[in-house]
Amino acid sequence: MRIAFLTAPEGVEQIELTDPWQAAKNAGHEPVLVSTKPGRVQAFDHLDKADTFSVDAVVGEAPAESFDALVLPGGVANPDFLRMDERTVPFVREFFERGRPVAAICHAPWTLIEADVVRGRVLTSWPSLRTDIRNAGGTWVDEQVRICDHGPNKLVTSRRPDDLKAFCEAFLDVFSQEAA
Repeated sequence: MRIAFLTAPEGVEQIELTDPWQAAKNAGHEPVLVSTKPGRVQAFDHLDKADTFSVDAVVGEAPAESFDALVLPGGVANPDFLRMDERTVPFVREFFERGRPVAAICHAPWTLIEADVVRGRVLTSWPSLRTDIRNAGGTWVDEQVRICDHGPNKLVTSRRPDDLKAFCEAFLDVFSQEAA
């Protein structure tokens, strides 16, 4: 599968990008780093700057239809920036409209809320998003990983970096089922 890993130019939690990226690569998928601007993405280790990563594709230039799945890493600033970008929100929404699987961890559901795709869905996230998800019509649960198929696609969500192993296993399983 060709998987879009969508991040803002800065603010992504590095481990929430690199661990799923490596897991996808190890499973034989093609991860593609998509951002709102060309160049490099500045990752963070919580609040400290970490490494930078080369952008492979830019939202608005690479259509959602050219990808088989979407991964949304977290970090507080990352999804907050993405949900304010006028090209990003429709890009994310299109994965749901096309029935393509989506995986989101930590604060990433903020972007899903802005895309209006959590209504009627059951998901988990960093606990501070609980009220935002409920206000957007979703059901929030405190679970390591949640797979929701109550909608046009499968949605895999997870809470935090400590849940990365389970998150990677779950989204790879779901993505593999969708690819079959």
